[in-house]
Amino acid sequence: MNKWLKTMLFLVGSAFLTRLIPFSSLFRNLDTMIHEFGHALVTLLLSGSVLRIELYANHSGVTYSAIQDGGRAILVSLSGYVLASLFALLLFYLYSKGRHDWGLILATTVALIMLVMYVRGSFGMMWLGGFIALNVLMLVVWKKASKYYYLLLAFLTLEESVMGSLFLVYAAVVSPSRAGDASNLARMTSVPAIFWAVLFFIFSLLCAKWALGLFFKRERVQPKLQSR
Repeated sequence: MNKWLKTMLFLVGSAFLTRLIPFSSLFRNLDTMIHEFGHALVTLLLSGSVLRIELYANHSGVTYSAIQDGGRAILVSLSGYVLASLFALLLFYLYSKGRHDWGLILATTVALIMLVMYVRGSFGMMWLGGFIALNVLMLVVWKKASKYYYLLLAFLTLEESVMGSLFLVYAAVVSPSRAGDASNLARMTSVPAIFWAVLFFIFSLLCAKWALGLFFKRERVQPKLQSR
């Protein structure tokens, strides 16, 4: 079977199964957190300023920042979906190396930075505080369960990175002026929003293919190690 088709089928199956897990919807905000952090990080790297970040219960978010128009603003608009997909890939890479604890520490650090410096909305602050506390418990107290918790986060983040960009494609077709980052890029470059949305979707699929390849490679190696 074609690897791309396998990737799509696995993502669809994973999206269905993870929705059966209680409270899984809350953890889908991790992708939103990384998306908005990506905007903030690139803004700061390009000498802009981040005013505040909002995270919402419906898994959406927005970053308010000030940066010079032109190429810098384009890079900021590109960064959200791109870094969210790369972060999902990074989680699977760390899992393949047996370092899921590093992934939890990284996610906790990002959440702490956002809570202390940028997020001020009530839901966002509560979600970040709860996420940080649960991660610490997994790292310190519930170490045996941390691997399965980490895999839940990794798969949810991977799913959301793909489904979010797919929804953006739909939005760009139905209402191009309301397609989030794709609309911003269209306004700044005169290139249609659908182009940017499809670009984000293709990139998310590419990252998903690599991520699942790392996951299955790790799962094939583990039984061999246990049999020795």
